Amino acid sequence: MTRQGYDKLEADLRQLKTALRPQIVKEIEIARAHGDISENAEFHAAKERQGHIEGRIRQLEDKLARAQVIDPSGPAPNAVRFGVTVVLLDAETDEEVTYTLVGEDESDIATGKLSIASPIARALLGKTVDDVVRVEVPKGTREFEVRNIRIE
Repeated sequence: MTRQGYDKLEADLRQLKTALRPQIVKEIEIARAHGDISENAEFHAAKERQGHIEGRIRQLEDKLARAQVIDPSGPAPNAVRFGVTVVLLDAETDEEVTYTLVGEDESDIATGKLSIASPIARALLGKTVDDVVRVEVPKGTREFEVRNIRIE
């Protein structure tokens, strides 16, 4: 993953541990104070939220522990690889699209961040400017021409 993706996961983890975890503990205390917990819907809902928060904390800690941060900076690459921004010409629509290849946790197609595990990104890996790429996607086969490769 990129440094930005790693930092975002760290910030999410910090938010869960320092804000949401203490907040849910208070909610459980308040619900417990209402009396019999066996029929207390507030208590059961708070415990369920606590379970979701703790699960997400464990998931983020695991991802961060196993993360490999890759710095894509350097000279302009001559082939598509992780971390680069690639400008493609969509043969079907004749429109240019721009994607930055990022880790799975960082992907956000609305902002042009494409997961390295996506079919389009996998097909682009190793391609150079002017290469034509055919990709099988759920809607059928799409064809792209690599127009530019750069580092943002």
